[in-house]
Amino acid sequence: MSGGLEGIVAGRTALCTVGKEGCGLTYRGYSIEDLAEHATFEETAWLLLRGELPTAEQLSGYRQRLRGLRSLPAALKSVLEQLPATSHPMDVLRTGCSALGCMETETASQGEFDIADRLLAVFPSMLMYWHWFHKNGTRIETETDADSIAGQILCLLHGRAAAASHQRVMDSSLILYAEHEFNASTFTARIVASTLSDFHSAITAAIGTLRGPLHGGANEAAFELIDQFTTPEEAETGVMELLRKKVKIMGFGHRVYRTSDPRSDVIQKYAAELAAEVKDTRLYPVSERIEAVMRREKKLFPNLDFYSASAYHFLGIPTLFFTPLFVFSRISGWAAHVIEQRGDNRLIRPAADYVGPEPRAFVPLASRK
Repeated sequence: MSGGLEGIVAGRTALCTVGKEGCGLTYRGYSIEDLAEHATFEETAWLLLRGELPTAEQLSGYRQRLRGLRSLPAALKSVLEQLPATSHPMDVLRTGCSALGCMETETASQGEFDIADRLLAVFPSMLMYWHWFHKNGTRIETETDADSIAGQILCLLHGRAAAASHQRVMDSSLILYAEHEFNASTFTARIVASTLSDFHSAITAAIGTLRGPLHGGANEAAFELIDQFTTPEEAETGVMELLRKKVKIMGFGHRVYRTSDPRSDVIQKYAAELAAEVKDTRLYPVSERIEAVMRREKKLFPNLDFYSASAYHFLGIPTLFFTPLFVFSRISGWAAHVIEQRGDNRLIRPAADYVGPEPRAFVPLASRK
């Protein structure tokens, strides 16, 4: 058996193809390149959750619906205020989601799409309320005039409406991170759903899984690597030394893709545009040199996380918020998988190869040495 279930087919899905020959990365049949170039995140979320791209009328209504779901219950605000200022933002989202599940408990009469839409709308409010309360004691209003989730994120973070170009970068990033088949967090959500547990428990478990640095935390680690170098030459020397010490370089390679990550070229283009806009002469050139070294020395390509790191930085996103942005996006994919799992459910219970001792006789306590 392959370690980590690599190569093992664990189920069926109509949501996404990852690295499939002749398809690449698609969401319900649409290529990631087309979606990132032409769609919005709200269109993509509707597609993943409901199966088809929305009409203009449906999209307008959906945007309006999501805008109306951004408010935080008073009890949840109280929970967020009680969390330590030193909490990792991912822990804030995990706890917030679980708490919301107690306050807005799923019922038999409640639609699954209602819960999915609520979580899509409320996660940015959760994080930013906690952030500003502990930063300067401000209890922010989470209802803004932003007509998109991308705009809402940037508006709540910076306290003003974001430039259209910045909203577009954020929007495309959310599309790129929205879904990726049976990755660790998604599979976790499906396992929880397969037990017939509630929707919020499945999403809470997925957030906890994404918290790990080998899954969602790679973009934070990638930026920490990039940010420690001042020139491309210094970066090359530093990365070569890390490789010599056999240190894992985060943001490169992928468990499924073998030659390239189709999402990387999209976000790299935006990272380059933002670098030019802010007149960056350090981070982007350093990133390019690190990419060149990794291709030359290890034949590894950058994955989505690598250039997302500098793109987010240029948008003024704190490094600790990189993985929460992943959550804001991936809730669409997680929710779609929970709904799909429930639609044709069987408890997920794999077998294991036992590698422990052979059967042996019990030794009484007095006879043990």
